[in-house]
Amino acid sequence: MFSLFAFGAPGPMELLIIGGIVLLLFGNRLPSVMRSLGRGVVEFKKGVQGIEEDLDNAGSEKSEEKKQNQPVGE
Repeated sequence: MFSLFAFGAPGPMELLIIGGIVLLLFGNRLPSVMRSLGRGVVEFKKGVQGIEEDLDNAGSEKSEEKKQNQPVGE
């Protein structure tokens, strides 16, 4: 079976050549793609932060319930 990396990983010169070709082909659309990617990362971070806050709130509510349900003598 043929593998892309059959002769080893591409070196720095090959990566520069590939990067140059990609830049020539997609250079005019690259700023909009990067802007969209940045917005996606920001939205992802907001979503993760919201989930963390929900988990923290749920954990603090359970600990408050435990404190309220404990008998007075303990």
